[in-house]
Amino acid sequence: MKQFEIREFGIDRLEITEIEKPAPGFGQVLVRMTAASLNFRDLRVVEGKYNPKLKRPMIPLSDGAGVVDQVGPGVTRFRPGDRVVASFMQKWIDGPVTREKGASALGGGIDGILREYVCFSEDGLVKSPASLTDEETATLPCAAVTAWHALFEEEPRLPGESVLLQGTGGVSIFALQFAKAGGLRTIITSSKDEKLERATSLGASETINYKAKPKWEEEARALTDGVGVDQVVEVGGSDTILKSLRAVRPGGTISVIGVLSGVEPVLSPTPILMNSIRVQGIYVGSRAMLERMIRAIEFHRIKPIIDRVFPWTEYQDALRHMERQQHFGKICLRF
Repeated sequence: MKQFEIREFGIDRLEITEIEKPAPGFGQVLVRMTAASLNFRDLRVVEGKYNPKLKRPMIPLSDGAGVVDQVGPGVTRFRPGDRVVASFMQKWIDGPVTREKGASALGGGIDGILREYVCFSEDGLVKSPASLTDEETATLPCAAVTAWHALFEEEPRLPGESVLLQGTGGVSIFALQFAKAGGLRTIITSSKDEKLERATSLGASETINYKAKPKWEEEARALTDGVGVDQVVEVGGSDTILKSLRAVRPGGTISVIGVLSGVEPVLSPTPILMNSIRVQGIYVGSRAMLERMIRAIEFHRIKPIIDRVFPWTEYQDALRHMERQQHFGKICLRF
């Protein structure tokens, strides 16, 4: 079987190698991979910016779906032919995250899914939703669970409350879809009017072009009668966090889920203290969150937004497409 490996950092240095098809051991499930999706994290891993001390060789990529090929002794949750999706952190089943659970993240802590067959612990898999294709299902483990976790797991938002979403990448678009299903008011930003028009068609309540209105935090406050939004899903990092602090209401929440614009130490504790703002780090989520989210997706008939699908052997081209940051929604691979 074929698999991708990171031996040296850089998109052009990714290698395809050939190894024997594995056999499942006790409690393991062998999955024939059928689809995968990309996250910004995957690009940073390949570039060496996510973890310069990453163990190598490393098989990249965290999000994948497939079909059970074989089950090992002791497996009770799955059988051959089942459609399945891998949980982002293989050991985070439920409860709070721990260092051990965090170290089991696919494509970073442990080898990822960019190979034709993968042996998983049966505890690290969930049955795929019947309402979604394999490519759609492959978008769920990281971006979708992160959005779901931010909105509904820590401090669940109530219908009518407002959420500010940054950009139109995978997490933000999932958050838009989930927020709409939950009756929330959504304000979404982008530098391109055509992307904002698409966001409106998906149910965005208001939009802000941050190129035309660089003080987007003031616009967000104006849209909420000067009060501020109830929550910001913060994907930007050091270039946006200060604006998010000014956009959120006193007592509101900032869910920090990404660092697209950088990781410079720019944050002062004063506005957090003086406005009783809750700043919550969101590092994806557990298998239980994935299962709860899938139930909601099926009930509300939510369809993930896919920008483009590449053959899985064109992973490097897919990464370059992500690097250009012109996509709307998720970038997928088909096996």
